[in-house]
Amino acid sequence: MIEKNKTEKKYHNPSREARAPRFSEERVSEFESKLLDLARVSRSTTGGKRLRFRAVVVVGNKAGKIGLGVAKAADVAQAVEKATRLAKKHLIEIPIIQDTIPHQVEAKFGAAKVLLKPQKKGRGLVAGGTIRVVCSLAGIKNISSKVLGRTRNKLNNAQATINALIQLKAEV
Repeated sequence: MIEKNKTEKKYHNPSREARAPRFSEERVSEFESKLLDLARVSRSTTGGKRLRFRAVVVVGNKAGKIGLGVAKAADVAQAVEKATRLAKKHLIEIPIIQDTIPHQVEAKFGAAKVLLKPQKKGRGLVAGGTIRVVCSLAGIKNISSKVLGRTRNKLNNAQATINALIQLKAEV
C-alpha cells in the first residue's frame, strides 16, 4: 500500500491576495442604478413549484453610457446584485448632442416597439415609464418618445429602447 506524504505542501499563490477588486470604488459610484422590474417566476417540477425572482436593472452614468441587466436568483437581493453586475458588464455608449439624440430612431424587440424623437432644448423628457428611466440614466434631457408596441412588458420595452439607442449614429 502506498502511503501519501502528509508533509506535502499546498501551493500558495501570493499574487491572488494582492489582486485589486474588479471594480474600484470610484468606478462603482460613477454609475447610478435603478430597479426596473422585479418578478416572481416559478418552474414546475415533480416535487412542486420552484420559486425564483427575476430582476431587471438599468445602470447609467448620465453622460452617454447605459446598460441593462436581467438576472434570476432564489433571493431578491441576489437577483438585483447579479442583474446590476450584468448591466455594468454590458454597457453601451450613445451619442448625445445638446442634451438630445442626433436623429429620430425606431426599434422593436419582441412585441415591444418604441419611437424616439430628438427635441429642442427646454422641451424636457417626454417619455413614459420604462423609456423615461432608460433615457434619464443615459443623460438624455430633451426627448419625445412613444411606445408603439402591443405590450406593456417592462423588460421588452427596455430592450427595445436599448436597441433604438444602439442604432443612433453621431452626425458629423
